Amino acid sequence: MRIGVLTSSRADYGIYLPLLRRLKADDRFDLSLIAFGTHLKKEFGYTLHQILEDGISVQYTIDNLENGDDVLSITKSYAKTIELFAPFWQDHQHSFDIVFCLGDRFEMAAAVNAGIPFGIKFAHFHAGETTLGAIDNIYRHQISLASNLHFVSVPQFAERVHHLLDRKDTTTIIGSLSLLNLNDIPLLSDAAFFEKWNIDLNKPSILVTVHPETVHYQQNENFSQEIYTALSTLSKTYQIIVTLPNADTNGSVFRKQFYRLKEKVSSVHLIENFGTKSYFTCMKRVDFLLGNTSSGIIEAASFGKYVLNIGDRQKGRFAPENVIHVPFDAQKIIEKTAEISGKTFTGENPYYNTNALELTLTSLLKNVVYDVL
Repeated sequence: MRIGVLTSSRADYGIYLPLLRRLKADDRFDLSLIAFGTHLKKEFGYTLHQILEDGISVQYTIDNLENGDDVLSITKSYAKTIELFAPFWQDHQHSFDIVFCLGDRFEMAAAVNAGIPFGIKFAHFHAGETTLGAIDNIYRHQISLASNLHFVSVPQFAERVHHLLDRKDTTTIIGSLSLLNLNDIPLLSDAAFFEKWNIDLNKPSILVTVHPETVHYQQNENFSQEIYTALSTLSKTYQIIVTLPNADTNGSVFRKQFYRLKEKVSSVHLIENFGTKSYFTCMKRVDFLLGNTSSGIIEAASFGKYVLNIGDRQKGRFAPENVIHVPFDAQKIIEKTAEISGKTFTGENPYYNTNALELTLTSLLKNVVYDVL
């Protein structure tokens, strides 16, 4: 089976990784990665190198992002992505039996939409989820509508795909692939982590990832100021470890505040790209997570961590009991921090499924018509 994989960022690649390794080791599958988006941008860590360091080959690269993160620049990037992928799909419309796509990013939606006229068959991972506070919610459903197969993380999302497509035979519930990295990737020791990042995980620490709100994007200036104020206070007690935002509308607004905080407080660390091993190592050792990333909702429970989920970006997504929702309000963020300080979450993670890979492969072999190599 000839499988193409669309990967546009560190986030989707980290989720794919356990599946990519399994497919690479199985001679029933011929794997081709199509890397684009922030993977090819130095300002976002040029994460193409991370893929290669993991021993995964990249067959195709498409440099699709325009400079800037204002609304017009994001729109131009969307258009450029379609413009570049249209000839790619034309040249490769018979090269893949199925193409993986994942999540809800605008560039992923554009790449998929460009393939529709060419009859490209897509399999959508993390389909059916809802993030009412982000325009990515629209992109996710666009991708689902264009896809032939849908891999969903929990039953609630399967129901949403059923309603969206008016059919029930395209979905497979697999949990989140990213959690299988816990089985495959040995975490770093504190000493090795310090040597790599110059960050001492023995200190009380908060792992922070804040992306801009993309529905009410005009409010991001105020939101970023609230985050700056909250972290300024919390930095008196905690070491602040920030993974910087991806390429989203007004992402630079938050980046500026993080760099401003870094100049003021020596215990603030700004990281462009941790990679899966370092990111999970950090998540395991910090006191809790703060921000509005899906990683906090999907992965943190497996590490026994509480999450302060800020704002509406993840609004509507199914959240485990370790997730505490807080508005972009510095005082409320500080108050909620006091409530969870020193506590460990002991519940289960509903996104974890030990059979995720087997369920995925079974669905592919059952539902995809392919040429025997």
